Amino acid sequence: MSESKQTKYVTAGRDKKWTNGVVNPPVQRASTVVFDTVAEKHHATVNRANKTLFYGRRGTHTHFAFQDAMTEIEGGAGCALYPCGTAAISNAILAFVETGDHILMVDTCYEPTRDFCEKILKKMGVETTYYDPTIGEDIRSLIKPNTKVLFLESPGSITMEVQDVPTLAKIAHENEMIVMLDNTWAAGVNFSPFDHGVDISIQAATKYIVGHSDVMLGTAIATEQHWDQLREQSYLMGQCVSPDDAYLGLRGIRTLDVRLRQHAENSLKVAQWLQTRPEVDHVRHPALETCPGHEFFERDFTGGNGLFSFVLNTSYPRATTALLDGMKHFSMGYSWGGFESLILANEPKSFNSLRTVANPNFEGTLIRLHIGLENVDDLIADLEQGFARYNALIAEKEATA
Repeated sequence: MSESKQTKYVTAGRDKKWTNGVVNPPVQRASTVVFDTVAEKHHATVNRANKTLFYGRRGTHTHFAFQDAMTEIEGGAGCALYPCGTAAISNAILAFVETGDHILMVDTCYEPTRDFCEKILKKMGVETTYYDPTIGEDIRSLIKPNTKVLFLESPGSITMEVQDVPTLAKIAHENEMIVMLDNTWAAGVNFSPFDHGVDISIQAATKYIVGHSDVMLGTAIATEQHWDQLREQSYLMGQCVSPDDAYLGLRGIRTLDVRLRQHAENSLKVAQWLQTRPEVDHVRHPALETCPGHEFFERDFTGGNGLFSFVLNTSYPRATTALLDGMKHFSMGYSWGGFESLILANEPKSFNSLRTVANPNFEGTLIRLHIGLENVDDLIADLEQGFARYNALIAEKEATA
């Protein structure tokens, strides 16, 4: 009988060869690994890519336990570790492209991903074409003879479009392309990448895997076909992480299921409340029909989380500032996935520099929320007071118009 995913979160990566009989694998810090005999050194050298102590950058038992756990819960053949999610994205791409290649990048990608394409890949002679996340079958028209990678992010950053991953992956494979997915929103567990045609699943484990806003960590998990190349190319580019950070990532996995379920429950309640507010044009929560690609969320995902956006009816920066500045439970910060609630605003014009073909079709300010583990009624009350401040500035503006 196969284990449930809830049980797997508790048991993954706890092989006795890593734990030595205790509950959690100890934090094993090492740069130099020493050998007593030539035979031992030879064995380590031959097996250095297969979770054998060889040199600190190849990993210690702490790293191996975390890699095992991530591979067990997300699938694939192996997990490479990086010092942050951006490093995981950039190094996964670099492992498979060379000068003269072309990649297809979803236009709603994480901003540093776009910067990497424009400032690093372009300098290397790798061309990037951005595509609308809702493109579907029409992706065929963008594929060139030298297209090497199709990169997806679903839901998309900020505007939350959910992509039809199986369709896009099928077309990519018909054209011998490698399919990469930024799978951070699903935490690698609410969307099964390798069941939907993905070759390399990437996460900012900084977010829900760690879950406590205190570690920078990235992961990339590959299929058997691509694992050796991803692992070795990443190693050659010097990618490694602290064993302490790997330990905290592993510890975060243990509570991942209960945290994600609570984040999802809280966020859906807040999103549904926002739908009733007269200040709100629409809510972009993948679990709601008002979110682009909602049908793919319903079909392909097994759960949600705390991150979503909503769009105000108008764009008036002074009023938006009043809304944000007086928050009690929401803080402003450029991350998400921790236990705390966060809020950020994006004016419509800000997307002009971030998008090529998928500029959002709305005129109001977009507010991105991460709903944490606080009491949901306290969060709603906080937002309600924020709307009161917002409305006061809107009324003042209208009175002087």
